[in-house]
Amino acid sequence: MNANAEERGRGPSADPGGEPDAGRGPERRQAVWAVVDSDIGPLLLAATGTGLVTVAFHATDDVRDATVDRLGSRLGAEPVRAPGSPLLAEPIRQLAAYFAGERRAFELPLDWSLISGFNRQVLRELASGVPFGTVVGYGDLARRVGQPGAAQAVGIAMGANPLPVVVPCHRVVESDGGIGGFGGGLETKRQLLALEGVLPQPLF
Repeated sequence: MNANAEERGRGPSADPGGEPDAGRGPERRQAVWAVVDSDIGPLLLAATGTGLVTVAFHATDDVRDATVDRLGSRLGAEPVRAPGSPLLAEPIRQLAAYFAGERRAFELPLDWSLISGFNRQVLRELASGVPFGTVVGYGDLARRVGQPGAAQAVGIAMGANPLPVVVPCHRVVESDGGIGGFGGGLETKRQLLALEGVLPQPLF
């Protein structure tokens, strides 16, 4: 997986090792971002000084622009394109290792500030309690967080996940054996489950 310099990238640029502006005040936090190649297509990764804050699938120009705009609105400062930032180096390395079949768990600081309440509770349980190569049902995950009737709400939380792959919403499936929905598209979900050995690899 190689960082895509995105020379036509929007917004202010940073030096390759650039860091977010530390002088923005406590309510304004700036992120750095880059687009990287992966086995499931280009991914946009963004990080703050706290940790990885966003992973976005299918990072075409339009998706990239919308994601950067949305992130800037939420954080209160326009994100900076900085593919060489130290804040992104470890996420890029660990994701490359994951797609190469060399890593089964991520060990990254995460910035959970884009999500709160029940959604955050569910996603934290998912991140810590559903390891590589396993799946969990929506209802089962709801029971794990003490809300046994909240399977539908769990599905909403999965759709709101700002950190897919790293927080593995692809491992949440339907109780009847269906793979369920996925914000990155069902084919992407199938690819991730096949990578982890849950589904067979496609023949072609």
